[in-house]
Amino acid sequence: MATTSTRLRRLGSVAAAAVALSAGVALRDPPLSSSDRGGPSLDAVRRKIADSNGVVPSRAVQESALIGSSAVNPLDILVVGGGATGCGVALDAVARGLRVGLVEREDFSSGTSSRSTKLLHGGVRYLEKAVFNLDYGQLKLVFHALEERKQVIENAPHLCQALPCMTPCFDWFEVVYYWMGLKLYDLVAGARLLHLSRYYSAQESVELFPTLARKGKGRSLKGTVVYYDGQMNDSRLNVGLACTAALAGAAVLNHAEVVSFIKDEVSNRIIGARIRDNLSGVEFDTYAKVIVNAAGPFCDAVRKMADKESQQMICPSSGVHIVLPDYYSPEGMGLIVPKTKDGRVVFMLPWLGRTVAGTTDSNTGITMLPEPHEDEIQFILDAICDYLNVKVRRTDVLSAWSGIRPLAVDPKAKSTESISRDHVVCEDYPGLVTITGGKWTTYRSMAEDAVDAAIKSGKLSPTNECLTNNLRLSGAEEWDPASFTALAQQYVRMKRTYTGKVVPGVMDTAAAKHLSHAYGTMADRVAVIAQDEHLGKRLAHGYPFLEAEVAYCARNEYCESAVDFIARRSRLAFLDTDAASRALPRIIEILATEHKWDRSRKKKELQKAKEFLETFKSSRNAQFYDGKH
Repeated sequence: MATTSTRLRRLGSVAAAAVALSAGVALRDPPLSSSDRGGPSLDAVRRKIADSNGVVPSRAVQESALIGSSAVNPLDILVVGGGATGCGVALDAVARGLRVGLVEREDFSSGTSSRSTKLLHGGVRYLEKAVFNLDYGQLKLVFHALEERKQVIENAPHLCQALPCMTPCFDWFEVVYYWMGLKLYDLVAGARLLHLSRYYSAQESVELFPTLARKGKGRSLKGTVVYYDGQMNDSRLNVGLACTAALAGAAVLNHAEVVSFIKDEVSNRIIGARIRDNLSGVEFDTYAKVIVNAAGPFCDAVRKMADKESQQMICPSSGVHIVLPDYYSPEGMGLIVPKTKDGRVVFMLPWLGRTVAGTTDSNTGITMLPEPHEDEIQFILDAICDYLNVKVRRTDVLSAWSGIRPLAVDPKAKSTESISRDHVVCEDYPGLVTITGGKWTTYRSMAEDAVDAAIKSGKLSPTNECLTNNLRLSGAEEWDPASFTALAQQYVRMKRTYTGKVVPGVMDTAAAKHLSHAYGTMADRVAVIAQDEHLGKRLAHGYPFLEAEVAYCARNEYCESAVDFIARRSRLAFLDTDAASRALPRIIEILATEHKWDRSRKKKELQKAKEFLETFKSSRNAQFYDGKH
């Protein structure tokens, strides 16, 4: 009881601090009108991005722009890495009027950024630490996460939404503890609140979440506390950042790798990079006043190109997720397992018509294609098993993947105790600014910090301040949740049968909703291709992805390979590896038409895609003993 009363007293103390800090934030940061947030500069950038006739420059044009830089006419910033942070840096910098290039060794979002829990966290776990440790610093992190979550959702509403998350309580102390904690979270969130948290009785909870167990570990369900967090389609958000930066004037190039740095002979400052186009094999030099290293888990490898003696700053951690059939969770309600056997939190969330569960947190090596270990998959299945009345089976795993979190250590720190979930910006070699660590939710502010550091390092002259706190991504301007109805009413899906005959098909609600949420206001362009070019057929049974999307992404989203499509443009590899494998021949056929591939290239694409899918340990491509599960 002493522990209980201590916890509740601490909740009260932090509540008082939260109210004070909320008031301070409100006084310091009054709401701004759009004219206050960038004025004419913001309007000009918005017009470029939202232009209904706007088309991203071709890959060849983007490469020419990088080649066109020189020692006497360099870019302002060259970004290395096309994940969320790298693309965020490119967009932030170009919106400030700087000349920007970006190169990515694989594809936009090919690394950690496509392998997240798909949540935009508002910092509820920071709040718990603030309570237990009476830590004012952690409380400020909560405010920061809440503000950034709000901005991400507002800037890409078609790709992000609020998701209610249910925490089961099996004794009355848990009910009081979580209810008070989440009410404090509501208080701290203030205007950034998505929806109010609330308590549901055991009966109401089971009605909302039919697969929730009424008994667990010999205890009866007393009820649940539900709060709201943000959810996103991570890789499509990342690709949206890259395309938005391109529309705003940045030269972004995927499948292009930095092989070495160019240094000034006198000052030894980095002034450019030697880049290899991994599709053509061509190498070229690109010059820039500042290089921003946003290579995620690989940022140490980039730093060692500049200085072989550079101290390591990445402590990699593996996060594994699995995808299960939709019947594991109801549409529109997530489940949080607050404490697993080793103290971790596990989420089980509805996502794109299936259920995603995770995550783990374990030490790992850094590889291009990390694979989940069987014991990590079993850990997740064990964690959710006790909370469900469904028989949890390993054979139900449709896809499983591993992502590498780049936990950061400041190289200037004196001890490894500085390992952090927060981000680190440093310039430990002249001309090379490194940004790493952090999380998806705060990518925008991370990018802002990196661009600020780059401006200082290169003595750059931006035309305006940071604009991204109020800059909608491509496809977001004037998007409405009801937009899918216009697609369903105005278009048909013209499908070519196996005999070559073209037959009409309805643009059903599932397909229309999918296009609207995946492409925003650009969905009409995809629907036109489906109708006019007879590419309205579904790529895989049971999924809304259309053939037209392959052609659209090849033309408008720098989709250069089959893996680019199944993993990052659509999410088929993450949702169902077997369905992705069956869809590959048709996807490659369409891409071959768009990119003029020969038979050899098509064969190579199929092989590479199948090897990629082998790293997703679904029940069909993993060896396991189906005992408990």
